[in-house]
Amino acid sequence: MLPLADSLDIRDDDERGQEQKADKQSRQIAVALSYRPGGVDDAPKVVASGQGETARQILELAFSQGVRVREDPDLAQILAAVEIDSVIPLSAFVAVAEILSYVYRANNQPIPEPAL
Repeated sequence: MLPLADSLDIRDDDERGQEQKADKQSRQIAVALSYRPGGVDDAPKVVASGQGETARQILELAFSQGVRVREDPDLAQILAAVEIDSVIPLSAFVAVAEILSYVYRANNQPIPEPAL
């Protein structure tokens, strides 16, 4: 039995690569967080979230402003479910704390003490 024509992939590697890139971009997720300890934010909040073109715009804005970006697909999935201007879920605190620690160190800034 021969496979059906629509199940054959007769495209060249270039065409497949372009489609895979477009598919990856359409599934891309980006989430932006804000954290100002001792001020307005008692805990990190989601301030922007999106996928596809919106994710690309979030990343483009971050890069243009010199904001450090960390790739973590699992954490992005969790945080993408959080409403904008909402505090991150407790299950994400440890991962976000590690990222914030990295960002403070990378920017040669002291890590703020948590408010009690």
